[in-house]
Amino acid sequence: MIKFVFGFFAIMPLRLNHFIGSMIGRYLYRVDSESKKVVSKNIQTCFPELDKYEQQALIKKSLIETGKGLSEVGFIWLRSFSNNAKHVKNITGEDLLHSDNPTILLVPHFGCWEIVARMSSLQRPSVFLYKKLANQKQNKILLASREQGDLSMASADKKGVIKIQRAIKNNQLIGILPDQDPGEEGGVLVPFFNTDARTMTLLARLARKNKANVVLAWAVRLPKGEGYRLNYQAVDIASKSGLIEDDVVLMNQVIEELVKTCPEQYLWNYKRFKSVIDY
Repeated sequence: MIKFVFGFFAIMPLRLNHFIGSMIGRYLYRVDSESKKVVSKNIQTCFPELDKYEQQALIKKSLIETGKGLSEVGFIWLRSFSNNAKHVKNITGEDLLHSDNPTILLVPHFGCWEIVARMSSLQRPSVFLYKKLANQKQNKILLASREQGDLSMASADKKGVIKIQRAIKNNQLIGILPDQDPGEEGGVLVPFFNTDARTMTLLARLARKNKANVVLAWAVRLPKGEGYRLNYQAVDIASKSGLIEDDVVLMNQVIEELVKTCPEQYLWNYKRFKSVIDY
């Protein structure tokens, strides 16, 4: 069933794909969906300066982008890397991928993060961290869809960290999406939009240990299914104190500033503050 749905969304033009995705998002907004509840709670928490009408407008836009994110997965996964590349209309900062220093891509759940991994691996062999799915069959589909060409995945566990460290020594790109709750062992509570959120420390630890360059990477969805704009930007998350917690604070600030540029394209339907807020 999953393969059928992905295949359905893969065969259509991106313009139609995103149109259907936007309809899914509008539906999620109209009904009392779980996604709407989570998005509403997050936006009310992070944008208290907006009045209720402005918040509702952002909630609706966010759910429309959520729908596009759902529909575009099949389009990205079931098409070739070269076909994906045709839909990237502009790339900035690509030279940052070719440094002789170890390089870690900081990839927030913003825009189309799936295409970031694929396009980056066309420039340099890459290893991206991922969280295993509980369903083994679904996990196999996920890995088969992502692990292609010079892109491989490392699980978010001790075995995966060893794989990442080995990849760094082999001068491969590392990609980490650090803006989800890793649990108490792998994270610290630090501010995100003025509210504490449990945040992964792994990226900051790897960067400090390996004296790695940290590059913020994101792909913005263009309107009307026109494609994506891919961006790479060097960022500094090394705190003067040298404390990992302070590095993570800086990392969250970097993500927050990116989110503010186009807040509807952030993954607001994830329970980002579940350690401190009841959803």
